[in-house]
Amino acid sequence: MAVVGAGVIGLSWARLAHRHGWRVVITDPRPDLRELVESEFGGDDRVSWTADLAKAVEAADLVQENGPERLPVKQELFAEILRAAPADAVLATSSSSITASLIAAGLDNAGRILVGHPFNPPELMPLVEVLPGAKTDESTVTRAVELYTELDRVPVVIRREIPGFVANRLQKVLSTEATYLVQSGVVSVEDLDIILQNSLGLRWATIGLFEGNVLGGGPGGARHLFEGVGAEVGKIEPGKPSADPALREELIEHIEGAYGSGQQNYERLVAKRDRRTHAVLEALAKVDNQPAV
Repeated sequence: MAVVGAGVIGLSWARLAHRHGWRVVITDPRPDLRELVESEFGGDDRVSWTADLAKAVEAADLVQENGPERLPVKQELFAEILRAAPADAVLATSSSSITASLIAAGLDNAGRILVGHPFNPPELMPLVEVLPGAKTDESTVTRAVELYTELDRVPVVIRREIPGFVANRLQKVLSTEATYLVQSGVVSVEDLDIILQNSLGLRWATIGLFEGNVLGGGPGGARHLFEGVGAEVGKIEPGKPSADPALREELIEHIEGAYGSGQQNYERLVAKRDRRTHAVLEALAKVDNQPAV
């Protein structure tokens, strides 16, 4: 696996691949790349580094690009990757908003380019949104799904290109409403998070939204839900957060007041997130592997 970009997402992909016994080459123009890789992986010879992009991808089965979220940069990177990577390599971008068709525009032999968008961090969150572009070969999609599955991820192929894809579009809607509720004084930052963790977050960790509709309707299923309480809930108009910079700054201050800021605080929250997410994933795996009762 070639990991292009040694930021938060790129290093997380590298740790995931390394944990699964893959050989990993990490490339990035940053001057401290060697020190960074050695601090993450020690002297393990399965993980190497190089500032030379062409050299990094020359033997890769999967190239996972994690560069800046700017279209010209990604187009430049993929033009070079196409020239140097093996003819059968999957060339994926971790982009959370830029489609494969935009990246591949004007590039020859772009049938190997697609989006492989992880949910952050990819070493922890199972989802990978796989979005082929207009030029992407179906064989590339199939191979990408195989490779991500080998990494114990859960790839979902999204057949229509749309900005933001699916997971981030859902997250944006929820975040927008949450911002409106806090700005309107309906709920505090802390209490909104408590509400999510103890209702929707817990529910969606175990069943999906539409699956929950079936349960919400009882024996009558989704049809009964939509015709009953769902009809009333459907009348609720979503809120619109204020665009006032002062109110945005106030919201940020509330968030920092609730959860802190800075490197040490960040590391504390990362450890808490990872510990709890691992616990949820392990519990679900244990339950799902038990015989049905």
